[in-house]
Amino acid sequence: MAKLKSKNNHTSFFENVLNFFDTAAKHTKHPEGLLEQIKYCNSVYRMTFPVRVGTDNYKVIEAYRVEHSHHKSPVKGGIRYSVSVNQDEVMALAALMTFKCAVVDVPFGGAKGGIKIDPKEFTLPQLERITRRYTAELIKKNFIGPQIDVPAPDYGTSAREMAWIADTYSQIKYDAVDPAGCVTGKPISQGGIRGRKEATGKGVFYATREAVSVEEDMKKLGLSTGIEGKKIIIQGVGNVGYYAAKFLEEAGAVIVGIAEYEGGIYNKNGLKLDEVVKHRKSTGSILGFKNAADFKNTIKTLEQSCDILIPAALENQITKDNAPRIKAKLITEGANGPITPAGEKILLEKGVIIVPDLYANAGGVTVSYFEWLKNLSHVRFGRMGKRFDEAAFKNIVETMEQLTGKTINSARRNLLIHGADEIDLVNSGLEDTMCSAYHEIREIKMRNKKIKDLRTAGYVDAIDKVADSYLALGIFP
Repeated sequence: MAKLKSKNNHTSFFENVLNFFDTAAKHTKHPEGLLEQIKYCNSVYRMTFPVRVGTDNYKVIEAYRVEHSHHKSPVKGGIRYSVSVNQDEVMALAALMTFKCAVVDVPFGGAKGGIKIDPKEFTLPQLERITRRYTAELIKKNFIGPQIDVPAPDYGTSAREMAWIADTYSQIKYDAVDPAGCVTGKPISQGGIRGRKEATGKGVFYATREAVSVEEDMKKLGLSTGIEGKKIIIQGVGNVGYYAAKFLEEAGAVIVGIAEYEGGIYNKNGLKLDEVVKHRKSTGSILGFKNAADFKNTIKTLEQSCDILIPAALENQITKDNAPRIKAKLITEGANGPITPAGEKILLEKGVIIVPDLYANAGGVTVSYFEWLKNLSHVRFGRMGKRFDEAAFKNIVETMEQLTGKTINSARRNLLIHGADEIDLVNSGLEDTMCSAYHEIREIKMRNKKIKDLRTAGYVDAIDKVADSYLALGIFP
């Protein structure tokens, strides 16, 4: 495949993903043909369709759906609405989804979709028409379905759009048994799952927490273990960045910098996240927040002093041009592809630990998997066992009180007898997934002395798992 270049002659987003793949593939022993199959996208669907935007006017909409790997079914990946959507970006994100799912042991192939629009330029009825028409186009080409391809929210979309997709699918596929499973990230009332909205940000939090829990690694950075007291800069306070910052702040971290597209702010003594968000809503800008320095160039915010940097906005934010000025000792990639290969090379030479996107922001697809399972089973998690567990725990507590002659106070009693509800099980499953996956990829890095970074270890992990799946299918005997 010919190398893809952006207009500024930098390597494209998809080419960056391929570069990371090639670096990792050298540490595997799989045949070249199998690596080629894993590397490139299986199916690319580009479409255009007209949408009425006035009484006598139409706008032609450009949209995509890419399925990267069919080693597992269904494939899975979000749909973004943005004027920057193009085939290269969607291919890159689809590939990342394959590797992301493999790293966290979610049994999906990777996919991604996008519609090239600015949602702010359309009315609500127009957005609904665009979404429903896009869904109809996917159905016509068999690019959506609970056992085929399952979209989810992404940049510029939310539970609202997912509800429209689910309704359109169920209207056309009226005899489908599991129509709600055609898409995840839906409202709770439409078969969604509790905890999905904050899942990606919470996953970033767990990823960061696990990284700073390893004493050996923190000692090399000159940092203590644990989140408490760590100074953090966040780029992007959308869904992912906001919840990552929120959970980090609650764990004792100090948010010293926040960057958005209009600029950034910094205060070495700390910023209160919700106060910043409130200020932005009231003024329309993050700039001008009390006692904070303003940076009209948002990238400059990333270069300020901190312990941990979390880029949670868009791709290609840290490059060879600004990487030398990054002061963070640990970077957790909340966004997809925020660091270019050239930028990463500089950061690694400085000793920075990078917690890579294909692991760090996998919280969303993990909880989407739980939602998909819920839709297939047609029952809410916790519904059948919660009361039984509470009765059993109550009997144990009462037995302990009888044997000891002591009474447990009501607050402790309620804690001990609490039965797991859906949100409890979702959070437990997400935490276990993120914790296990981090130490798995770190172990690969520690075991193979030729692997110098967590990203390469993550790609090796993903490549091995996808390769094993293809081999087990008998496609490459």
